[in-house]
Amino acid sequence: MHQHTLAAEVIQKGVGLHSGVSTSVRILPAEPGSDCAGRTAGSNRYFVRVDLPNSPIIPAKITAVSQTLLSTQLGTEEVHVRTVEHLLAALSAMGVDNARIEIDGSEVPLLDGSAQVWTDSIAAVGLVLQPVSDEQSPIVIKEPLWVQQGDAFVCALPATETRFSYGIDFDLPAIGNQWHSWSLSTNLENTFITEIAPARTFGLLHQIEYLQKSGLIKGGSLDNALVCGSDGWVNPPLRFANEPVRHKILDLVGDISLLGKFPLAHFFAYKASHNLHIQLAQKILELF
Repeated sequence: MHQHTLAAEVIQKGVGLHSGVSTSVRILPAEPGSDCAGRTAGSNRYFVRVDLPNSPIIPAKITAVSQTLLSTQLGTEEVHVRTVEHLLAALSAMGVDNARIEIDGSEVPLLDGSAQVWTDSIAAVGLVLQPVSDEQSPIVIKEPLWVQQGDAFVCALPATETRFSYGIDFDLPAIGNQWHSWSLSTNLENTFITEIAPARTFGLLHQIEYLQKSGLIKGGSLDNALVCGSDGWVNPPLRFANEPVRHKILDLVGDISLLGKFPLAHFFAYKASHNLHIQLAQKILELF
């Protein structure tokens, strides 16, 4: 039995999507954590707010989620870190079980809107093996679990592999109805790096003014997000024909990673959101 951590530190700096504030992130190797029974935990990924007195720690756990409005936030109203999903997706999908993530602000930088900068940085430093003696049992979904809101839903189905499938449907012709499926079990060939990580966040042109007036997307720009209007994409080209739905898989992977380890299940979502992703993860946590 073994886990992995980074072989060296990773440093990136950029602007937060919603805050518009520039922050620096320093990811360091970390030791495996343990649960209340003394067994090695599924992961030990955690944030450290080095800009605050006593450098408070915020665990990357589903129990730490405090907000899910257009991103996933961990912590409390006073001490939190927002928009964690892209970074956590990169760490978890690339097998980084344990990491100390130091950040000097309240929001992880958006970078280019995808997880590609994170995956490239992780690949550049590599991983080291961490032997463990008594690890927690894997999470195996044996009965269907789901969360639904209107025609939007996300579910976890019994499966022989960990797979993420997603569907979206927009009135804008340039997006329309899109589907994609990706299996974590095939990631030995680094398919996350090539198929999911490069997919950028996207927004709708007619919603931008409203979101900005609501105090959101202050750091959004044509350099870090795809924007779509009735006449098509404002800032092409796309990296994939179905880049928007691939990005939704990226978000789902990051949110489900908050369970500590990926359950053996087929995660299937349609028109879902961070809120529904987190509700499903919370339901799984209650059972296991």
